[in-house]
Amino acid sequence: MDKKLYKMMDWARVEQIVYSEEDNPHEYLGAHFVKGGWMINCFIPGADKCIVISGRKEYRMDKMDEEGFFSVLIRAVTKTRISYRYKVTKGKDTYIVEDPYRFGSIFDNKTLKAFNSGICYDIYEYLGAHLRKRDGVEGVNFAVWAPNAIRVSVVGDFNEWDGRVHQMRRLGDSGIFELFIPRVRTGDNYKYEIKIHGGMVVLKSDPYGFAAELRPKTASCVCNIDNYKWHDEEFVANRAAFNSGDRPLSVYEIHLGSFKKPEDGREFLNYRELAGEIIPYVLKMGYTHIELMPVMEHPLDESWGYQVIGMYAPTSRYGTCEDFMFFVDEMHKNGIGVILDWVPAHFPRDVHGLSNFDGTCLYEHQDARRANHPDWGTLCFNYGRAEVSNYLIANALFWINKYHADGIRMDAVASMLYNDYGRVGGDWVPNIYGGNENLEAAEMLKHLNSINKKMNTGALMIAEESTAWPRVTGELDDDGLGFDYKWNMGWMNDYLGFIRLDPLYRSGHYGELTFSMIYAYSERFILVFSHDEVVHGKASLLSKMPGERDRKFANLRLSLAYMFTHPGKKLLFMGQDIGEWDEWNEKRSVEWDLLQYDDHIRLNNFVKSLNEFYRGTPALYSLDNDARGFEWINNISANETILVYLRKDREDNTVLVVCNFADIDRKNYKIGVPFSGKYKEIFTTEAEAFGGAGSYNPRVKRSRIDECDGRDNSIRIDIPALSVSVFSCTYYEPEELKYYHAPVKKRRKRKR
Repeated sequence: MDKKLYKMMDWARVEQIVYSEEDNPHEYLGAHFVKGGWMINCFIPGADKCIVISGRKEYRMDKMDEEGFFSVLIRAVTKTRISYRYKVTKGKDTYIVEDPYRFGSIFDNKTLKAFNSGICYDIYEYLGAHLRKRDGVEGVNFAVWAPNAIRVSVVGDFNEWDGRVHQMRRLGDSGIFELFIPRVRTGDNYKYEIKIHGGMVVLKSDPYGFAAELRPKTASCVCNIDNYKWHDEEFVANRAAFNSGDRPLSVYEIHLGSFKKPEDGREFLNYRELAGEIIPYVLKMGYTHIELMPVMEHPLDESWGYQVIGMYAPTSRYGTCEDFMFFVDEMHKNGIGVILDWVPAHFPRDVHGLSNFDGTCLYEHQDARRANHPDWGTLCFNYGRAEVSNYLIANALFWINKYHADGIRMDAVASMLYNDYGRVGGDWVPNIYGGNENLEAAEMLKHLNSINKKMNTGALMIAEESTAWPRVTGELDDDGLGFDYKWNMGWMNDYLGFIRLDPLYRSGHYGELTFSMIYAYSERFILVFSHDEVVHGKASLLSKMPGERDRKFANLRLSLAYMFTHPGKKLLFMGQDIGEWDEWNEKRSVEWDLLQYDDHIRLNNFVKSLNEFYRGTPALYSLDNDARGFEWINNISANETILVYLRKDREDNTVLVVCNFADIDRKNYKIGVPFSGKYKEIFTTEAEAFGGAGSYNPRVKRSRIDECDGRDNSIRIDIPALSVSVFSCTYYEPEELKYYHAPVKKRRKRKR
């Protein structure tokens, strides 16, 4: 052993490395210029012999510790950095390795400061596992935020999952640990081994990992997500126009795992196979967008993806990252928008996830009254911590930028906004003003919506928010949260409660039909019949409907047509447009076999025609968020349970909508009309092709001066039971006025 080298050793530092308690191994491992030359240290557990190869020269290293710590002093008089590798002998094996401790950091102070301030919106380009070429050497740069750890190591397929081998460097006070590991490849599995205070060691999946093993395995996987060649440039360039509020928005909500099951015994179809199944159906049915229940990695199938463990990884259940990119790309090539469900409200307690990540409550609150989500047994994010807020904001932008998502639908926003959500008594913590509002969550949502608008992505931000929190879709400079749309849960709950009633009792609940228009323009709404309403004993939409079989179908047609003619964008969950009888179950496929029966075929054709009619009638969508687009004709006929209203577009084109929620035909029923003119039935839920009795108003109805519903003009129509009829409205031509624009003569009563 070189005595001079022996005296130069920092034995305390060597011991820290050998016992894997070092948080800055780069300061001692690798090559360092000292008095007398270059001192090179390495720790390769289990190695018998190690040689430094530099150019054509080899330098035998002294074994300074039996665990595998080696050192050598290479005489030199200049500080010119040397290039070198190690030749390692373990037992009978000899191999060449690069030294991971000779590579510098990819982080600069600006990036670190931005992350610690919560404003590094592309932090996913730095944290996580990234394939890189450094000084001509290919490998992976690993980085993770774990500020309270004693030591962090990368463990994986490439180092026999030994936490001593690749100990990471702490980057100042940023809380980030980093290491470049040569020769790690795509597909290698890895985790972070974290030594926490008290000496315990925990294994954690990568919070920023781009891919993960198929459950029940829990490792992260090295993945390059920058190689896919996209073909949707034109669609993405026109995304803002495609998503604009004056365009139709009809969303088909899908759970990928149960849309269609394979016939060959596999659990799931691949993303690519799913694209081939979904696209023809969505195009045939005329939906503008699909919304995917969470595709982010999750451990439990039964959570449907709403308990996310890998926020940056599309679930491996259905294939690879590139498979999912292909899925989105194919949707765009066919003119279909893709909205992703996103879950920033909570995360599961699984030990390999974010819970107690570095031995402390890092992503969650320390106070259990704020950390625990009482409804789901999960943990709530600490939105007041800048790095946690940054994690979430960057993640939403990640799905837009990297996977070309056209919208982000945020789950359970109400549970984020209220400190007392789901909590009883005093088991919650007020904000600094003594209120129950979660000010940090509100600020995080504003921040995200603000930066999305500033980046001009054109992607929609949609809130599932079930309370009366003010101005969810309000402008940010007017103290709004800045969302583009909010799910109208109030309309959904009121309507489903109403329509389940026997028609005999509906007149007493008439106000539940009209109440939605009192607040319809307080937010920009999407009307939804979502998965939550057809599961866990709530029954499918068709099964909710009262009456015998034909009445159930009539009520469902009525309900869908009412939704499509009511102000607000639309969303319908899969299976409901074919009339599933059974409530949704993630373990089975949509019951496509029902389409062999006539009534289900007719219902499916009805939804197809309804989408076509909706998309072709600007009056039904172009002024969804403007009170000028809607006008009541009759909202007081509780006894008859009839609603009559107008929908208008910007050019004042008008359609007249007549809804009959009673199980009684109304013959020769007089309704007021907006002007003297011709009224032609252009859509009815009672068409024979849809399973109805046929059109009740085959001829154009011409208005007469005959007061009704506070209008000077009226028409008389036949209104089928449990139906919606839509009429086009056309002014009389001047030459028609003298024939039809005349008062209706009142019949005299005959004297007896």
